[in-house]
This record gives sequence, structure tokens and C-alpha cells, in this order.
Amino acid sequence: MNKRHKHPQDGNPGMDGEFDQTDAAPQAEHADAEALRAQIAEKDKEIAELKDKYLRTLADSENARKRIRQQSEESVRIQRESILRDLLPIIDNLERALAAARNGTDAKTIVDGVEMTVRALIDFLRAQGVTPLQAVGQTFDPNRHEAVDHVASAAHAPNTVVDEFHRGYLIGERVLRPARVSVAKGNGTDSGKRNGGESDASDVENN
Repeated sequence: MNKRHKHPQDGNPGMDGEFDQTDAAPQAEHADAEALRAQIAEKDKEIAELKDKYLRTLADSENARKRIRQQSEESVRIQRESILRDLLPIIDNLERALAAARNGTDAKTIVDGVEMTVRALIDFLRAQGVTPLQAVGQTFDPNRHEAVDHVASAAHAPNTVVDEFHRGYLIGERVLRPARVSVAKGNGTDSGKRNGGESDASDVENN
């Protein structure tokens, strides 16, 4: 009936062994938590580095835009000054022509001076890529001509430019200013004219 008490020396785990197993779980959890904190710290460091790179890139991009804008404005300023500088000799010629007219110089000298100035202006425009638009005798083109009058003409085919009130100009292949012109109505009669040859306004609008 006697029951044998178990003792540690019998080979069964005692109290000391039980404490060792109980302490192992918190230690493992602590180690996992430390590992997670280390990973979070590493990710925070990576995020901070990426944010710093982004801000640096953004600042570099803004500085580049400012430099490009400044260079563009400087280029426009230089080109404008160059164009204006080229105009100054033409103004000088006009002033000399005016002075000659005021001093009673003969008309031919004045006319020659004005013609020389006009040629200088045309040369200046050509240097800027601007060329006069030939209109008279050409077929009316609404993209290049602005019709301000329609006239009956036996000498011109219908829809032909008869005269120009001011010259048109091209810059490259584009129209800088259309030519203001009168256009032939054809039929050789004066049916569309009134008041000493002036065309009826309704004809101008409807043609």
C-alpha cells in the first residue's frame, strides 16, 4: 500500500526543469520583437534616404527649369536687340531724307533717298525671313489675300487680283500679313459699280 514518491534522482524532471521550459517562450518572443524592430528601423532608414533623394531630384529639376527659362529670356532679349539695332541705320536714312526735304533739296535727291531707305527695309525683312507677297495678276487666294473691292474688268479673268491697297508678306511659308486687294468680277461691264466707280458693298460681301 506504500506509494513511492518520485524524486528528481529517479530520472523524472523536477521543478528546475519546469522553470527552464517556461522561460524559453518569452525569450523567443523578445527575440522576434527585436528582429521586427530592427527591420522597421531599417525600412525607416530606407524611406528617409528615398525621401532625401526625391527632394534633391525635385530641387535639381526646379533649378534646371529656372536656368532654361533664364537662358530663353536672355536669348529672346539678344535677338530683339539685334533686330532693333539693324533698324537704326534705316531710321538714320529716313531722317536724312526728311532733313533734305526741309532744306529744299531737289525732289529727285529726296526720292532717291527714300527709295534707298525702302530697299534697305526690304533687305532687312529678307534677312529676317520675310518676303513680299506677289498679288496683282494672281488668282485670288483667301489664305493670302483680303478682298476689299470687286471690280468689273475686261482685261482680267474672273477672280483675278487686279490691284492691291497694301502689300502682303510671308515669313517662311506662312502669311505674316495678307495683301488687301481688289478682285476682278469678270464680264467687262460696270454693273457692280456706283458712285463714280465704287463697288456696291453687297457685291463685296457676296463674292
